[in-house]
Amino acid sequence: MAQVLYVTHSTSEDNERGLAAGHHDAPLSPLGERQARELGERYAGEQLDAIFCSDLQRAVRTAALAFPGRGETITCDYRLRECDFGAVTQTTSATIEATRSSYVETAHPGGESYRQVAARVADFLRDLVAANPDGRVLIVGHRATWFALEHLLRGVPLAEAVATPFAWQPGWWYTIDARAEQNLKRMNRA
Repeated sequence: MAQVLYVTHSTSEDNERGLAAGHHDAPLSPLGERQARELGERYAGEQLDAIFCSDLQRAVRTAALAFPGRGETITCDYRLRECDFGAVTQTTSATIEATRSSYVETAHPGGESYRQVAARVADFLRDLVAANPDGRVLIVGHRATWFALEHLLRGVPLAEAVATPFAWQPGWWYTIDARAEQNLKRMNRA
């Protein structure tokens, strides 16, 4: 069974301004750079087979600062991106929070739905299991990545995951067991 340690990217400039970046490629703030180094210290003793991150610079930079020279390959993958908020990209985070549940099945105007995010994360996870069936991997992602992981690997209904207030923590461990693999196969047929 593959094990996944999921962590969020560190604080970005948009986070500090109270803006929802979505696919906007917001850089880390100086605070975020310090947090990324602390992330590396927190998991320095963790044995990992690979590190994956979203291809947005706030996740890439988090991974690069946290895990320099450890030996694991850091692989960027667009499927781990935040939800594409489309026309409301870089509006206030409060606006996104207030309307988030409206976009579980319906795409943001000019963007995507959380169901579409879950489908691309499921595609990533199927590839991950095929390449690392018993591996221990770390993923640096976004809030939408977490919603998808909760849904796909813990069986939380997607609407419930999206509606759950996000509370940061140092990381979340997931196991891709037989039940989770069945969820991923169902997503493949959907």
